[in-house]
Amino acid sequence: MASPLGKVAVITGGNAGIGLTLAERLLTLDPTLTLCLACRNMMKAEAARQALLTSHPDSRVECVRLDTSDVQSVYTAAQKIREEYPRVDYLYLNAGTMGKVSVDAMAILKAMVSPRAPEIFRTGEKLLSQKDETTKDGLQEIFATNIFGHFVLIRELEDVLCQPDHTSQVIWTSSQNATRKAFDLEDFQHSEGQEGYSSSKYATDMLSAALTESYRGRGLVSHTACPGLVVTNLTKGILPPWVWWVMLPLLWVMRALVPSMTISPHNGTEVLVWLSQQVPSSLDPLCKYTSRCKVWGTAYVDREKLDIDLPTAEQFYQKLLQLENHFREKYREVRSKIRGQ
Repeated sequence: MASPLGKVAVITGGNAGIGLTLAERLLTLDPTLTLCLACRNMMKAEAARQALLTSHPDSRVECVRLDTSDVQSVYTAAQKIREEYPRVDYLYLNAGTMGKVSVDAMAILKAMVSPRAPEIFRTGEKLLSQKDETTKDGLQEIFATNIFGHFVLIRELEDVLCQPDHTSQVIWTSSQNATRKAFDLEDFQHSEGQEGYSSSKYATDMLSAALTESYRGRGLVSHTACPGLVVTNLTKGILPPWVWWVMLPLLWVMRALVPSMTISPHNGTEVLVWLSQQVPSSLDPLCKYTSRCKVWGTAYVDREKLDIDLPTAEQFYQKLLQLENHFREKYREVRSKIRGQ
């Protein structure tokens, strides 16, 4: 069991891209940190673990299998985390999917010469179409992976997140692609639209604010963070490789107008690392903290007010509670067996 004196960080989707870079940077800052990589693919997770131990041989890095699109997987992973760690100081909710993404190449070309180019490339407005699928639990895959699985994880980890005289941070990886118009409270899984990723990231922003309100006084605070436009395996798959070769120089140039063009995972994780170093009570739960980059590549942290209203966020939170209760009832026997009850 981890020492009660040492801090513990759990990172979902910690085997590549933003998650792996974040893990590396956190261990560099604090080699005594206990790090848990919660990942769907255990072979990739173990490879990431070995890479981290090569650069930080004295650190404690562990893996647990977690597929946030699968409710039973979340129950199992949460139980293993509860058994292993007396508390969790940082819960980074980073795992995500964009679904099957298609790009409107003509829209990209038009955007490059549009007077609204900075705003269009900042949000991805009308540039991407995201096709969703259904999970074995009957949920929309993007919603389940990006939102609901993480929500269930928080609820299952309350014992190690909410403790007397201690504050734990829940830190969501959000996106500039989070837009109010993509989200519909009556279709919060976004089963009817083509912007499932945008909807899920807007839902992330709302849920983060609602969580801080709901857990007020219980030792848990939630923040939402945007890494900017980062070229990772998730984004590389959107376009053919040759298009990235053409676009990357343009992205570097556009950084003068759009500082959210962070491009590298190291720059993208600036805000995620920064949040772990702040006093939680000094942070505004109604702000999204963002990674930014100066023209020549120096990363810094900025913030922007969340485009949400708390009553709607609370309604969404209540809908998630109802859905969670449905799955607790559906998997009552499975969950009881996992928890040893």
